[in-house]
Amino acid sequence: MQKVLSGKTAIITGGSQGLGLAIARKYVIAGADLMLCARNADLLNQVLADIVKLAEPDQKVLAMRADVSNEVDVRALVDETLDKLDGCHILVNNAGVYGPKGEIGSVDWTEWVRTIEINLYGSILMCSAILPHFKAQNYGKVIQLSGGGATKPLPGISAYATSKAAIIRFMETLAEEVRGTGIDVNAIAPGSLNTRMLQEILEAGPEKVGKAFYDHALKQKESGGTPLDRGTDLALFLASVKSDGITGKLISALWDDWEHWPEHLNELSSSDVYTLRRIVGKDRGYPWGDK
Repeated sequence: MQKVLSGKTAIITGGSQGLGLAIARKYVIAGADLMLCARNADLLNQVLADIVKLAEPDQKVLAMRADVSNEVDVRALVDETLDKLDGCHILVNNAGVYGPKGEIGSVDWTEWVRTIEINLYGSILMCSAILPHFKAQNYGKVIQLSGGGATKPLPGISAYATSKAAIIRFMETLAEEVRGTGIDVNAIAPGSLNTRMLQEILEAGPEKVGKAFYDHALKQKESGGTPLDRGTDLALFLASVKSDGITGKLISALWDDWEHWPEHLNELSSSDVYTLRRIVGKDRGYPWGDK
């Protein structure tokens, strides 16, 4: 692999397993210095030892236990990164949970709120903490992990779906706030991944997540799901200079031809393609709904 991230430093939240860990491996092979964070310190230290083996002698790979929904933890994480790694260029907001499963009237409210705190507030806190540094250097990449909950209802997993839709609107808003500053803000829909979160759905059962979603999860487990490489390749693209100028987009790792998007920067910048928008009647050929 070309060292396209040589000289760059990335923070990856939720970096101890699943897609976050896969992105960490991809980034270090591409030459980046890394700061990984997760809530499970033991697991984090285990994967750190493995990732360090992939690094070149002049690369730095660090890890720090942190809860992204805790402002004190977030500030300490960013401060430690800037101090020990001499800066930061890339933020990957990967930390996330499914949260409680079941219809809204039956789930534990504390767990529901906790999901919003991790998935939504956690990503916003990370952005808020790193943005002053990005603005000072006139450069930065914010890469937000999203999912199916951002683009369609997910009965039985309402906290997750709500948090993912909300974080996309925050991502689009932040992209506009920093437009022209050298900071790009985008989100990744990585596809249906066979990670620990899939196992959570199977363990919850159809009575909590719905028969359709449960059956889809069963088929996904049997098929192997979307390869992790699709998501990690897109995360690498968005972290590299190849994606400079692409901002405010929700990008499907599986279905979008993002590799060729740099050839269409003007169209991407002047259009609402690959964003979340309201569908009106005329969009579906209905003449009766719009004035």
